[in-house]
Amino acid sequence: MTIESATYQRARKLRLAIAHLGDDATIASLDPPEGSAQAEHCARFYPMVRDALLEMHDWSFASRRKRLAQLDNPISQWAYCYAAPTDMVNPIAVLDSNAQSDLASSLPSDAPSDPWGYAQIQVPGAQVPQPYVVEALEDGSEVVYTNQAGALLRYTARVTDPTRFSPLFAQTLAAALTSALAGPLLKGDAGIAAALRWQAVAFGQDGRSGLFGKAASSDAGQRRSIARDHHQVGWLAGR
Repeated sequence: MTIESATYQRARKLRLAIAHLGDDATIASLDPPEGSAQAEHCARFYPMVRDALLEMHDWSFASRRKRLAQLDNPISQWAYCYAAPTDMVNPIAVLDSNAQSDLASSLPSDAPSDPWGYAQIQVPGAQVPQPYVVEALEDGSEVVYTNQAGALLRYTARVTDPTRFSPLFAQTLAAALTSALAGPLLKGDAGIAAALRWQAVAFGQDGRSGLFGKAASSDAGQRRSIARDHHQVGWLAGR
């Protein structure tokens, strides 16, 4: 996709969120905001809502792996100190640099007496994530402390190109943005009611269902399918 396509896709999501509130304003630019009140509010809330959604789940489209750059270690509790990726929204796992996978540590067994795979075996190539902490230095940069030499980090990256979003993530983002914009654009009781209504659409009454729950479940299901493709149980292979 071109840069113009990414800009167009973002503008579509912003127009959709505003339209949900009965506003027919068009927004062509957020960086810098084009001057309208709607653009100013969108410029403020869009990156906040997007990054919050990215942090709430281990999204496939935002998952990255990076070998970390080692730094001088200022503390003794951990053996190593590494620079965190600048685009990191949420760390997921610290692994050995040769790790093939940490998406699943086990899969159903191939025992004939366990035809539904309730017993578990280790997945070949899967690695056990290592303990770690993420902290901020005085200059604001983030570092990863761990006892893993040559550490590889799997993390959720800050994806700013909306053409990379999954369809359900994009729908969730539009609904969550509508909730965030309702107060500034509608004001008063109407704004509060609209904000709560669209928050429920995005996240359900429990904060984890709604469109978000569907998006996260779909994403997790795809990961399970990929993991299972790498292992065929023996009693099925022999049929």
